[in-house]
Amino acid sequence: MGCDGDVMATSRRRLTDAEIDAALAGLPGWRRDANRLVRDFQFVDFVEALGFIAQVGALAERVDHHPELTNVYNRVTIALSTHDAGGVTPMDLALAAEIGTRGT
Repeated sequence: MGCDGDVMATSRRRLTDAEIDAALAGLPGWRRDANRLVRDFQFVDFVEALGFIAQVGALAERVDHHPELTNVYNRVTIALSTHDAGGVTPMDLALAAEIGTRGT
């Protein structure tokens, strides 16, 4: 396995509870819900919420890691988990941090 494969394997390693708890301290607004990271966002209206979803979708597609997105009018809930790892991985933490820079 080459360097890129090693990095990918590491980023998909399931984190321990202690690692997740420590990382959440640096991810404002995110919380743990079972084996997922979850955050709620609220926007002025539906159009702004939809624009945010489009931004998250483009970001997720670039890193090939797709969150669960729920939208009700001006509210968006995002849940992150690496399904093949059975929980939260460094990939989820990185995506949560990036999403956090885009939401309110």
